[in-house]
Amino acid sequence: MAEVYACQVTGIDLTPEFCAAAQELSRWVGLAQRVRFCQVDATALDCEPASFDAAMTIHVAMNIAAKDRVYAGVHRALKPGRIFAVYDILQGEGGAVHYPVPWARDPAISHLATPTQMRSLLQGAGFRILDEIDQTEQGEAWFKAVAAQAAGPVKPPISLRQLLGSDAADMMRNQVRNLSERRIRTVTFICRS
Repeated sequence: MAEVYACQVTGIDLTPEFCAAAQELSRWVGLAQRVRFCQVDATALDCEPASFDAAMTIHVAMNIAAKDRVYAGVHRALKPGRIFAVYDILQGEGGAVHYPVPWARDPAISHLATPTQMRSLLQGAGFRILDEIDQTEQGEAWFKAVAAQAAGPVKPPISLRQLLGSDAADMMRNQVRNLSERRIRTVTFICRS
C-alpha cells in the first residue's frame, strides 16, 4: 500500500516480534519512512476516532473470537464514508476443519465465522457491505501450487516451512483438503464506514 499509493501506513499485530520483523522488512525495501508497526490488541483499538482514511485486514480474524470488537474498533477509527477491506478465511459448509492449518495447530485457537456471520458482524459494527468476493477456488489453486513446489525435488530458498515450523507440510495438505472440501472459504468483503 505504501509503495503503490505513496501513503502512510500503520500496521498492527499482537506479537512484538512480528512488528519488529515487519519494520525491518520495510526498511530493507526502502519504505521505513512510510510505514510503522505497533504492538496492539485488535480487539481493543485505542486510536483517535475518525483518524484513518482506509483500513484492511488480511487473514487476521481466524484466531480472534471477539470479531465484533475488532470491527467496531475499525469502524470508530475510520473517517465516515471510507473503505474497509477484509480478506479472511471463513468456515465453509463442508464440515469441521482438519487440523493443523497455517493459523492453528488445533481448534482451541481457531475462531472461524461463516459468511452469514461475517455479514452480520460487519453490518453490526456499522459498515455497509459493498461487495463480497469468494476466492476459494483461487486460494485452493494457490495452495496446491505451493504444496507441489514444496514437495518437489528443488526446494525454494524461502518457504512457508520457515514460518510455520516442522508441521508445515501437514498444514499445507490440510489447507488444500479444507479448501477442496469447502470446509473453509476465502472471502473478501469491501465495506464502507
